[in-house]
Amino acid sequence: MTQRADLARTFLAREGSPAVEWAISDRPVAYEDALAEMEQRVTGIAEGTAAERVWLLEHPPLYTAGTSADPADLIAPDRFPVHRTGRGGQYTYHGPGQRVAYVMLDLKRREQDVRAFVAALEGWLISTLWEHHIRGERREDRVGVWVRRPEKGPDVEDKIAAIGIRMRKWVSFHGISLNVDPDLDHFSGIVPCGVTQHGVTSLVDLGLPVTMSDADLVLRRCFEEQFGPTNRVEAPVFDTSEAP
Repeated sequence: MTQRADLARTFLAREGSPAVEWAISDRPVAYEDALAEMEQRVTGIAEGTAAERVWLLEHPPLYTAGTSADPADLIAPDRFPVHRTGRGGQYTYHGPGQRVAYVMLDLKRREQDVRAFVAALEGWLISTLWEHHIRGERREDRVGVWVRRPEKGPDVEDKIAAIGIRMRKWVSFHGISLNVDPDLDHFSGIVPCGVTQHGVTSLVDLGLPVTMSDADLVLRRCFEEQFGPTNRVEAPVFDTSEAP
């Protein structure tokens, strides 16, 4: 079987396609609101009435369970809200200090190859980390991006970024998460992505004083190298006021 590393390449849209919208939310977005917004956008992209979009945001602390989630991997079910989701993968944590990027791209405009698309997402994250002088690596037996930790032991490596996508009519949604400066203890309530042999890390945990804005600039630059030009737009706004 072809390895994902062998599939890695740019995933540019065909000539003449409009730029991908690039939206950044400046306050945490409830998971239910994000999911509803994604569903609406993906439908519009598939119907040709909406532009492709990458939406960067943070969530309040929560766990999500992908389609392969093992109930035994939810160690602390009462710690944070748990959301069942249609993306691939297992349990993961989202919360402040973690940059989530929901990637809504039309693969009919690019290449209808899901494995190559996942490899391209990995390549985007690896390039982003390299800009921060961190060597991120892919592993064929587990999705995501990993960092070797020789100071902890010869075979120790930690996960710094996760990938979980879903496709509908060849339009992608859900996406990636990059640990910038989250509370890493919050990952202890689950077995992240079903992997027990390795831990998790972040840019700040690795000794880099990176802000979310710093990370966003690099993410955008590396995305454009991998997927093509972007156009900054306003992010969706949600009513966060409490009902009377």
